[in-house]
Amino acid sequence: MAKYIPYDYNQTSMVVINFNDQIQPGTFEHAVHHLVDNKLDLSLFEQVYKNDYNGRPAYDPAILLKIILFAYSKGITSSREIASCCRHNILFMALSCQSNPHFTTIADFISGHSEAVESLFEQVLLVCDQEGLLGHELFAIDGCKMPSNASKEWSGTHKELANKRDKIKHLIKHHTEKHQQMDLLESDCDTIDESTLQAKRHEQAIETLNKSADKIDNFLNTNEPRMGKGKKPKEVKSNITDNESAKMTTSKGTIQGYNGIASVDKKHQVIISADTFGEGQEHHTLVPILETIKARYKRLGLSDDLFKTDIIVTADTGFANEANMEYLHENDINGYIPDNKFRSRDPKFKDHKIKHPRKSRAKKGSTTIIPADEFNFDEDTLNCICPNGETLTHSGNVSDTKGNITARFTGRITQCRGCPKIKQCMKNPESTNKPNGNGRQVSFLLHKQNKPSHTDWMKERVDSDKGKRIYSHRMSVVEPVFGNLEYNKKLTRFSLRGLKKVSTQWKLFCLIQNIEKIANYGDIAA
Repeated sequence: MAKYIPYDYNQTSMVVINFNDQIQPGTFEHAVHHLVDNKLDLSLFEQVYKNDYNGRPAYDPAILLKIILFAYSKGITSSREIASCCRHNILFMALSCQSNPHFTTIADFISGHSEAVESLFEQVLLVCDQEGLLGHELFAIDGCKMPSNASKEWSGTHKELANKRDKIKHLIKHHTEKHQQMDLLESDCDTIDESTLQAKRHEQAIETLNKSADKIDNFLNTNEPRMGKGKKPKEVKSNITDNESAKMTTSKGTIQGYNGIASVDKKHQVIISADTFGEGQEHHTLVPILETIKARYKRLGLSDDLFKTDIIVTADTGFANEANMEYLHENDINGYIPDNKFRSRDPKFKDHKIKHPRKSRAKKGSTTIIPADEFNFDEDTLNCICPNGETLTHSGNVSDTKGNITARFTGRITQCRGCPKIKQCMKNPESTNKPNGNGRQVSFLLHKQNKPSHTDWMKERVDSDKGKRIYSHRMSVVEPVFGNLEYNKKLTRFSLRGLKKVSTQWKLFCLIQNIEKIANYGDIAA
């Protein structure tokens, strides 16, 4: 049998090392180390320190910044785990020069420097431009909804939260009555022991429920109802734990979280803007994002008027509405943002719904009906044919407050009563058996009779061959960025609370994306 030199992984060894030797060129940690020491101005971080003549020496912001960025790049967001890595991981020890900051110092640094992180983001973006990583040709905007550090169980309108508090108080009354019954109970020794245990359980339940009721009471007394940003603002659900987060519907279900929106340059997928919103709807975010990008480019000296350079702006259908299209048109912005019917107008996707049917989001037991877009409608002749081949009756046109005209059609009772698709087509099939009942009703917007809108202007742009070619770049520009952050950097949820702190955390992760591009494609890599 061959002989090998013995080894033991459990042994402790004292090794003489040089910290600079551990930070190898071509690595992410080397890029962070080089940028922080040679390229970035950290004066905004230093302004909070007032220990020039008195007080204990503080940890250098450069050291804290290096270890936090490196930790985030490895998917480590816990301040306790970062502090532990500084004691046990050689790369963290090298970046921190073995200065072992306490986890509370790390946590305070992350959550307390939002303005400085914003400045840092812009400085790194400027470095990206100097390294030739920005194409200034096209950028894509998209959002990534992620859970926050708050439970959706504590969400609701003020009325719903008040009802929840009343239910909790009812439970408190129930447990109090049971506890009083236990006090009056007289029995043998075994029963007394058992009743004592039950009494303790009731006491614990009363204490827990009282805390929950007080928590809701305090929130309702100190916070106003939260209003949405729709055309007709109405109350939306508040959250007791983090009231700046919101309930959002995603492909993975409903979450309580934030929407992190990134604007990504096409050339090297550098993020030029990182914004966070506490609403799931993206319509109202487009204008603030574009204004922020325009102001940032002017402030950094990259462009006096970015959108006059004919740079292309793309975003998905979530950002499309009439107000945004009007903004793009009035400001001469070269935008391509399709509506949600974009694919249905494209002949290439004619059979897409048949080959790839969309999974129904309806609850089990509920019925879904055939949508109106499966009816064959001819706007020129005002003729409508249902999926079963029957011609529906034109019951007239109506117009809304904006002047949009809609044509309405109704199926005759005799047509719908014997239709084999009646259960899939009508919510209440039994109405066809009533004397005053109705058949299936559908309506269609008459585009030819309506005034051309800014949405129509955008439809012409995205439906053209040039528009389709340009918009096809959107997914390949922005989606890989989210894939990198979610799967490689393990950003699956925000660990902080409050819009300001969450925005800082989102910018730090986007910073990592940009620093990686500098490390891989900039002069630092060489």
